[in-house]
Amino acid sequence: MGERSLHAALKQWYADPGDRFEVTVDGFQVDIVRGDLLIEIQTRSFGALKRKLAALLEHRRVRLVYPLPVEKWIVRLADDGLCVVSRRRSTRHGKLEDVFIELASLAKLLGNPALQLEVLLTREEELRRYSKSGSWRRRGWGTCDRRLIEVVRRVRLHSPEDLRCFVPDDLPEPFSVAELAAAGPYARPIAGRIAYCLRHMGIIEPTGKRGNAILYRER
Repeated sequence: MGERSLHAALKQWYADPGDRFEVTVDGFQVDIVRGDLLIEIQTRSFGALKRKLAALLEHRRVRLVYPLPVEKWIVRLADDGLCVVSRRRSTRHGKLEDVFIELASLAKLLGNPALQLEVLLTREEELRRYSKSGSWRRRGWGTCDRRLIEVVRRVRLHSPEDLRCFVPDDLPEPFSVAELAAAGPYARPIAGRIAYCLRHMGIIEPTGKRGNAILYRER
């Protein structure tokens, strides 16, 4: 419920004439139905979608749309939820490869040709209100909503070839996850998730070990 504003705004932004919204398909509620294509906009964890996607993909084409904020503004609200106490730009900036943080939970579905992925790089506001039960890391300020400012770019990752761009050209062969991280450059945990997903898609394959590190090569 805390992300309903963002989800609603993205549905309207993404909509085409003739689309149908919140349609029940095979027992599941789908955000948008466009002809024979099902479109699911997910602003939270992909893990919650595994059962739903696996069932729908047996007979349907599904496009999973994920917003990834490349710029975020932190807005603190007064107790009434209306007055703005402060507004500042977050120092954290999302990158396209951050999608693998969530995508790794769907790795076993990635090889399905009926599944498409589209990442929307966005600017958004994260609204926070103070609560005694809020996060101690944020000194009681908890996220109560997210609002879309702008969609900066849309990136379609529909096929294995689309995802091959995450393997840099100057990688040695074979390569380890550490070498993938350095060449990206990617954060080490992200590089591990990239390798995990690309392996499931058949883009790379293990070819041995160097010490405890698994080595990969492109297929």
